[in-house]
Amino acid sequence: MDKTQVIYLVFSAVIIVALVLDLGLLSKKNKTISLRTALLQTVFWVLLSLAFCGFIWIENEGGNGKADAISYISAYLLEWSLSIDNIFVFIIIFSFFKVKENNYSRVLLLGILMAIVFRIIFIAVGSKLVAEFNWIMYIFGVFLVYTGFKMFASSEEAEFDPETNWAFKFMRKFLRTTDEEPEGRFIIKKDNKTFFTKLSMVVIMLGLIDIVFAVDSIPAVFSIIPDPSKKLLIYSSNIFAVLGLRSLFFLLRGAASRFDYLQQGIAIVLLFIGAKMLVPLLKYVGVDDNYLHMPVWVSLLVIVVCITGSILYSIYHKRKGCPEDMSGQ
Repeated sequence: MDKTQVIYLVFSAVIIVALVLDLGLLSKKNKTISLRTALLQTVFWVLLSLAFCGFIWIENEGGNGKADAISYISAYLLEWSLSIDNIFVFIIIFSFFKVKENNYSRVLLLGILMAIVFRIIFIAVGSKLVAEFNWIMYIFGVFLVYTGFKMFASSEEAEFDPETNWAFKFMRKFLRTTDEEPEGRFIIKKDNKTFFTKLSMVVIMLGLIDIVFAVDSIPAVFSIIPDPSKKLLIYSSNIFAVLGLRSLFFLLRGAASRFDYLQQGIAIVLLFIGAKMLVPLLKYVGVDDNYLHMPVWVSLLVIVVCITGSILYSIYHKRKGCPEDMSGQ
């Protein structure tokens, strides 16, 4: 068994054990998650992610352990910061479907697991495309620059309307749904017919909506880890970031509206990453290749500075007219 197989095995075991613990702590039916529990769970996922980073470093010591560890933590922080943006949409979806607080945990877990399946498919396809067609990185770069400019230019995040969203329309059209009070159930049977309840609709919508976020985040992570042979680093950093999203939701939902400028911080990160992916094109205008290489730690520094800076700026420079609390609590 080579080192890569060992790391895959350890990663799989860690995820399974962590999910079992997570299910036991957070996903009990009719359990409301306290701020303290959410904080402990967020710390748990962050420490677990950092521990896995240390494992990657140690396991590959003498080889590319240090470089792989830096790439992993950079990709993790990138995905983690981009995932924060999901929370704003999650809050609106839960409010629209009038999901009871004691059902939040189970619904989020299933929605996030569904999102992980989609992301694994995205990463597998993306890795194959990058391996076969190097030029696709330039398309990713242009897309990220465009997305960054569009996001930065927006004075405030556009209001998300679940009722007009494509995912909601898709479910209403192709699934047999009911607005009957679910009482914690995902499926209701009436007249020998099976109906999906509002809780099922929220789970499906969370998974489908994450596809939109993955369109930004997956190309971005390929700028950090462009080598298709290192899919494990992309998978692990992505999955750890997404799995930690649920506890982060409970931790931040009461203060989500306070991060008014987080969108601009994320936009700057996307602009930087997109530009970084386009830099190699300069060799075609005579720029020496030696000047085109950018260490991964530079990306890590930019991500940390932009996200931390935008959060701190949001705290001390609140926009006028913004509500104090998006969660209504």
